[in-house]
Amino acid sequence: MRHPPRSVLAAVAGAAALIGSVTVPVVTASGAAPACSVEYSVTSQWDSGFQGAVRITNNTAAMSGWSLAFDFAGGQKLTQGWNAKWSQSGTTVTAASESYNGSLATGASVSAGFIASWPESNAVPTSFKLNGTSCNTAAEPSPTPEPTDPAEDGPPVLRVSGNKLVDAGGATRRLLGVNRSGGEFMCVQGRGIFDGPVDDASVKAIAGWKANTVRIPLNEECWLGLSTIDPAYAGANYINAVKDLVAKVKAHGMTPVVELHWTHGQYTGNSAGCSDVHASCQKPMPDMQYTPSFWASVANTFKNDRTVVFDLFNEPYPDRATSTTTQAWQCWRDGGSCPGIGYEVAGMQDLVDSVRGTGATNLILAGGIAYSNDLSQWLTYKPADPAGNLAAAWHVYNFNTCANESCWDSTLAPVAAQVPLVAGEIGENTCAHGFVDQVMKWFDDRGLSYLGWTWNTWDCSSGPSLISSYDGTPTAFGTGLRDHLRALNG
Repeated sequence: MRHPPRSVLAAVAGAAALIGSVTVPVVTASGAAPACSVEYSVTSQWDSGFQGAVRITNNTAAMSGWSLAFDFAGGQKLTQGWNAKWSQSGTTVTAASESYNGSLATGASVSAGFIASWPESNAVPTSFKLNGTSCNTAAEPSPTPEPTDPAEDGPPVLRVSGNKLVDAGGATRRLLGVNRSGGEFMCVQGRGIFDGPVDDASVKAIAGWKANTVRIPLNEECWLGLSTIDPAYAGANYINAVKDLVAKVKAHGMTPVVELHWTHGQYTGNSAGCSDVHASCQKPMPDMQYTPSFWASVANTFKNDRTVVFDLFNEPYPDRATSTTTQAWQCWRDGGSCPGIGYEVAGMQDLVDSVRGTGATNLILAGGIAYSNDLSQWLTYKPADPAGNLAAAWHVYNFNTCANESCWDSTLAPVAAQVPLVAGEIGENTCAHGFVDQVMKWFDDRGLSYLGWTWNTWDCSSGPSLISSYDGTPTAFGTGLRDHLRALNG
């Protein structure tokens, strides 16, 4: 969906349970306060690279622009960064302020993040300079995160085999479950991380419907910890909350699908959801400025756990901005300068490359154009995936253009004949379930996957909401999906 119902967004500002983050503490000399303090953290680490962050605190006179310098001591090489202009010369790394975060008052802090390789070691920098002035810091090396091994009774590692999803033993699997909205909008609105509880009891209630999959929408600015987001709901806090929810979903034997929902980039054209440059609504396409970094970070976080599925972008709609369908599909796959979109677009190929560049081989989903409701040229413009683990995603509601069996037969069936097809969102806005019953039957007859929108206690008459309580009590709309899943899975 493009938006959660606004009439219910003010209801809950749920706090998420967090797990510990790996942070190098600030150690200052005794006596006078240092001119500046720098916290350097390694938020995730893998065989040949890592994601890091710096938090700078200015303890002197206000600055109108800042530049932080430090030296890598283990052969590390900067590959990308955000919330600063990052560069590297020899061993020296520099992070210079952007136009939007250059002002740094006395006592104020600013954060920026980066991804780097470490061919020799990941030694932590020991000295930092802010605008040429030494910051009084010291640091200890951070531990390497342990790979996550799926529990024996947990969800399967999925891979594409022809037009089917199969597990490690070659058995055909279907993704059948729900969406858990909240992670895409609560943080950017400064009201929390998830909408409603994400404790064990609430996740167990999803499993009680006999769901085997939970799709988790995310916000790239919150994940990357950009300065416009409340730090309580951003960066390591946000990442750890998502990791914790993923772990709970897996503990109940369900497959977690992490999905990018809201992104950066100003779009005010046809069907714009907002005029804000920040990730406060659905944009027509992902942005090149932050989205590749987001997916590189997400992939590095979960690459050692191939039970986690990656859904690249919620509902692309470049067709609303471009003048021809061909231009829309070219924009969808290749990105760049797209007609009608004012920011540089990251195409689906860019995002597949970002994920695979980390070494992650997790299953990837890619939705088509027209809010993922049009797959008519998906096979023609299918991104190249060196891992061969790419499936098509599709969304359908009773008010969409392709919402009848004739359209499904003509546009979906050819795609489903060649690659796995997952309906990442199905729903209707009438508090009934007659339409989704038709969708589920069509998908059941072909052994395909589908996920209901959404496991949130909103008013089902203003948007498709499956539940009236997080104990799993269904709405009239949700009753259809619950009873169907229980009939399928016992």
